[in-house]
Amino acid sequence: MMEKRPFVSLEQIQEMVEKFPTPFHLYDEKGIRENARKLHQAFAWNPGFKEYFAVKATPNPFILRILKEEGCGTDCSSATELMLSESCGFSGKEIMFSSNDTPPEEFAFAHKLGAVINLDDITHIACLEETLGTIPETVSCRFNPGGIYTISNGIMDNPGDAKYGMTEVQLMEAYKILKEKGAKHFGIHAFLVSNTVTNDYYPMLAKTLFELAVRVKKETGIQAEFINLSGGVGIPYRPEQEPNDILAIGEGVRRVYEEVLVPEGMGDVAIYTECGRFMLGPYGCLVTKAIHEKHTYKEYIGVDACAANLMRPAMYGAYHHITVAGKEEEVCDHKYDIVGSLCENNDKFAVDRMLPEIAMGDYLVIHDTGAHGFAMGYNYNGRLRSAELLLKEDGSVALIRRAETAKDYFATFDFCDLLKAY
Repeated sequence: MMEKRPFVSLEQIQEMVEKFPTPFHLYDEKGIRENARKLHQAFAWNPGFKEYFAVKATPNPFILRILKEEGCGTDCSSATELMLSESCGFSGKEIMFSSNDTPPEEFAFAHKLGAVINLDDITHIACLEETLGTIPETVSCRFNPGGIYTISNGIMDNPGDAKYGMTEVQLMEAYKILKEKGAKHFGIHAFLVSNTVTNDYYPMLAKTLFELAVRVKKETGIQAEFINLSGGVGIPYRPEQEPNDILAIGEGVRRVYEEVLVPEGMGDVAIYTECGRFMLGPYGCLVTKAIHEKHTYKEYIGVDACAANLMRPAMYGAYHHITVAGKEEEVCDHKYDIVGSLCENNDKFAVDRMLPEIAMGDYLVIHDTGAHGFAMGYNYNGRLRSAELLLKEDGSVALIRRAETAKDYFATFDFCDLLKAY
């Protein structure tokens, strides 16, 4: 089994909690920047390459600004994500709007910002034209090939059952309609699977999309200017998993590019990616404190975080590695369920997990929460969202989102004046 170490030490945590009580999400600026640079290195062979970070994964302006400095754009799926991107300095074609079941007013807002609109369905063409009064000059269409991508061990690996994208017949017709209505620049997009821990997925998807692009050109006369491989490149949540090698992935895509596109005179197509989990996942953790122990039919450790802070284990049964801070070298000879306080029996960060003996007051580091961690938080049972902290490159710590208060929770009610005492 490979070792999985947190990027923060017990001493650092003890210093942090003097000012910021647990639970909190913590991000590693150094790791984020290094990873972004490695991704760009992997695709440096493609002059038009751009990473459009999936805002839904980690919608924090401090994180977005770091990624902007590293040359990334943003991928948005709602009006608020568009607003967040604009407020962080992203504009025009630095923004990709990949939505589904899209409210017309969100198409209008994306167009106002100059974002590249990525259409999920052929019927959205009429909606877009009716909303805008025109069709944008640059537009992308999302493809769904159907069937099953058995290469994936992820959450969504059956495109045929997924609500995203068009069939090939619809896609061809969509491009013809868009061209007739005045569109001049076209892209192809697909989102097929989630969290693949294999270097083969992106090259496999690339071949599917590259061959599709060739067929589109032959049938419609349209040459795609960009092909968006979307997300799906995963991270090793479990210690025994080998991490993806992004340099090998980039090289695999390059080989397919030269095999399929270049011979067809399409060697100037830009490659886009839309990574969230890969970009941020390993560079965030949830820090929580052991506050109760319970000895019934099993051994339980209750912590001050709950599924409202990190819902993936409750929602998917997802594995997140746990380190007891300061006890990294101790033997994992105690079997625990690590639980939160929600009135739901699935509020468990770990079940039958072997860990060192945990004492009350110990800090637990729950790994790989940098993407789809804080972002999926909610307020069930009146639990409040925790703070987000940034461990900066110089070792200092910055508060990048304060913890919610009761006033925040009640802010949308008309009787907020009754809570002034709080």
